[in-house]
Amino acid sequence: MSPRAAVVVTGSELLRGGRRDANGPFLAEELTRLGLEPARITLVGDEPDELEAALREGLSADLLVVSGGLGPTHDDRTVELLARAAGLATSVEPELEQEIERISKRIAERLRRPYAEFEEGVRKQATVPEGGRVIGIAGTAPGLVVETDGAVTVVLPGPPPELQRLWHAALKNEAVQRILARTAPPEHRVLRVYGVSESAVARALSEAGGEPEGVQATICAHDGEIWIDLYGDGEELAQTMRQALEPAVFAEDARPVEELVLNASRTLGLSLATAESCTGGLVAARLTSVPGASDVFRGGIVAYENDVKLAQLGVPEETLAAHGAVSAETAAAMAAGAHESLGADVTVAVTGLAGPHGGTPEKPVGLVYLHASAPGAEQGRELRLPGDREAIRRRATAAALHLVRELLAQSRHNSA
Repeated sequence: MSPRAAVVVTGSELLRGGRRDANGPFLAEELTRLGLEPARITLVGDEPDELEAALREGLSADLLVVSGGLGPTHDDRTVELLARAAGLATSVEPELEQEIERISKRIAERLRRPYAEFEEGVRKQATVPEGGRVIGIAGTAPGLVVETDGAVTVVLPGPPPELQRLWHAALKNEAVQRILARTAPPEHRVLRVYGVSESAVARALSEAGGEPEGVQATICAHDGEIWIDLYGDGEELAQTMRQALEPAVFAEDARPVEELVLNASRTLGLSLATAESCTGGLVAARLTSVPGASDVFRGGIVAYENDVKLAQLGVPEETLAAHGAVSAETAAAMAAGAHESLGADVTVAVTGLAGPHGGTPEKPVGLVYLHASAPGAEQGRELRLPGDREAIRRRATAAALHLVRELLAQSRHNSA
């Protein structure tokens, strides 16, 4: 029988809405990729009885992955409660204590605080369940692998970058590898489409005959994109879906659209710049989130007020007077201004009403104009986006990146 996995994500701040959980989705994706689709993902606070119950339930799986609760404070209880749930004793691991002490002394010196303030927390973080193995340290929090009767538990810190780093260390652990040796990673294909609705994709799947035996299809929206994930031997279904949805299919991997835009610009030898109003720099932020963007991306201008549009982007005063800041004409002028100000070959501009105030019957909240310009080609687009301010800004950002992607694909076709 294939091994089962469970995930427990702990932290009262996640339940109170103070922070969104990024670890559960990451671990679910990783486990599924490895052939260990989790039977359940439990989000639990720091209350001892509830956390212990969640851990006890998780120990019924072959592999339990726990995130959070490894800090030095009173409400960091994961190690203590895992040991109690598993019936294991705990003890301070001397080498681990020395390493955490060394790190903590540096922190105390930097903060100009007496080390005595850290001592109790150091002992707490160096406490390990019987048989637990340290797989690394993130900050002062150790990642652990703990074997119990019938289960292997991976204990990881809560901050997502630290969790992801130590997760890869956990995969090298002998006990974890024994479980992975019993799995069969599923075949996985992904089709990403843009410009069609979830209903249209669902209809295409239905007309293709639905899910063949042994194939599982999931359809999920991501800021205007639709992702079709096929698990199992789904190549025949993938081919049918490609044909049904062309030309909306734009990618068959998980690379974000900003990376695709940068790669296309790089291939064509073109530089890129942005001019943004309602998105406030979000387009530029997504582009610069990709390592190596600097060889393509020249910069961006956030022109929120009209006087900035006039001074920094050279938007004609008569354009603003005649059409307003939220208009196709202003978006086109902003794109042209970014070309002049930043010297880029390809520019994209965004202007709109993100709300919640400022809308009128003629120009309601959610009205957004985009304009992209490249050598020998340009394209504008009007959007009517639903949702709150955050959703509108997020969707406008994605739409701007896709507009550039489409324009670059057109330029590549014309130059071929």
